[in-house]
Amino acid sequence: MTYFFVLGNNPTISLMELAVILPNHEARLLGENFLIWESSHSLQPQSLIKKLGGVIKIGEIKKILPAKQDSQPALFGILKKANQNLAISGKFNFGFSYYGEQKLPTLAWGLELKKKLKEDGLSSRLVTSKETNLSSVVVEQNKLLTKGCELVVASDGGQLFIGQTLAVQAFKDLSKRDYGRPVRDDASGMLPPKLAQIMLNLAQINENSGLILDPFCGSGTVLQEALLLGAKNVVGTDISPKAIADTKENIAWLKEKYLLDGREVRVFLKNATKLSESFKPGQVTAIVTEPYLGPQRGWHDLRVVKEDLETLYTDTFKEFAKILPSGARVVMVWPSFFGNQLLKPGYNSFKIINVLPEDWQKWPEVRLTSRGTVIYGRSGQKVFREIVVLEKK
Repeated sequence: MTYFFVLGNNPTISLMELAVILPNHEARLLGENFLIWESSHSLQPQSLIKKLGGVIKIGEIKKILPAKQDSQPALFGILKKANQNLAISGKFNFGFSYYGEQKLPTLAWGLELKKKLKEDGLSSRLVTSKETNLSSVVVEQNKLLTKGCELVVASDGGQLFIGQTLAVQAFKDLSKRDYGRPVRDDASGMLPPKLAQIMLNLAQINENSGLILDPFCGSGTVLQEALLLGAKNVVGTDISPKAIADTKENIAWLKEKYLLDGREVRVFLKNATKLSESFKPGQVTAIVTEPYLGPQRGWHDLRVVKEDLETLYTDTFKEFAKILPSGARVVMVWPSFFGNQLLKPGYNSFKIINVLPEDWQKWPEVRLTSRGTVIYGRSGQKVFREIVVLEKK
């Protein structure tokens, strides 16, 4: 079967996540964010997208046509079948999104299809947007997955790929886990839940994982997302009593809201440079964390800040080496000041790994640092996030 994935704002890190979650692939990228995926087995888009932080939409490619061929019969056929499968009694909503480099006349196509549906006895409504594609919010609010259909069209110049969206990112749920939880403290970190999901996936965390540790747990974002991915033994430590209290409150809220009783979560005070006092050699399966990234406000001597952070991280890596077995992963955020000034801590017992397949690394849309890491952030930020995946030697 042929699927498509619409990637998030940072396509490179989305590709890294997919490469870990869905190995043994044959894929191609159209434009910056439209991935076509050949699979020998069926995927479950609705459940899969809940596990992925870097994917906006998942769907199935229904037709592949020569670019010059009339696409109307194929588009009409997909809409008719979607309407029959949903057995809708009222109006049938449908809309278009297009991806890739070539602009397509989707509005004209939509009006023509609306006319054909009417001639066939079907009442329909064409959902449009100011953007070239419909956002997950528009798709969800207009019930295009449950009472309609989103047609997705992409072109590489020579071929036209026509698909139907089957799942969109759960933006309401992600927002609830970010802004709706009891405590949200920017002083202890504002790691977005979807980035925490990506980092955990890069660390290969699932229901079969052993002890998962976040030694700078802040308000507990990594811990909560680890639980939702199925991890049953999750530990958070922090040097701040307030962070520990905040994490406990947020985790209690999460377990109640998502019915997660029976999964062990331990949270306690601990300096990350003394972890080996609390954990045995090889006891921890993986470490996923966003540590202290330096002062976020006001003027500071950047040279001094970088030196202090490099010392802190170097000391924590010495502790990581004591409590992780060989081959274990550390997925960690390092600050990248203004998106280009990288830290250089010591991590002698570890090596940075690039999880992207070699052929994907050659795609011009892929953006990696010289050491194979990804910079995550928006233009204008002072402190960007460098997502670093390491493996113990």
